[in-house]
Amino acid sequence: MMQLKLAEKFLRKADQDMLVLKKWRSDPEISDEILGFHAQQAAEKMLKAVLASRSTDFPFTHRLADLIDTIIENGVAVPEELEEVRYLTPFAVEFRYDIYEEDNEAFDFDGVYILLTKLRKWAKMVIY
Repeated sequence: MMQLKLAEKFLRKADQDMLVLKKWRSDPEISDEILGFHAQQAAEKMLKAVLASRSTDFPFTHRLADLIDTIIENGVAVPEELEEVRYLTPFAVEFRYDIYEEDNEAFDFDGVYILLTKLRKWAKMVIY
């Protein structure tokens, strides 16, 4: 039962990041780095919720690909479209301390938010 409580705690924390994204998405003063950071944090917490619900030890990492690999290694199928969250990893550290090059590719906030919503729905399905 303790693993379910930890998983639920991770989901609540992910929801807090999602709320920040929802409220800040249309604010032109909020940078893509900040939105990306909260998107990465939400995804990380959702993936860790899945691992916690399975009583699986997970690495202390912000690398979403590592968390996805750990989930798969523990017998849980991750839909291929959800694996796209791994591209948020640089927002955890690199883009917060280096310069985010917006001219490379614009941050697709709407696409990321939809992806995170799907990830949360999948995580809840796996947990419960």
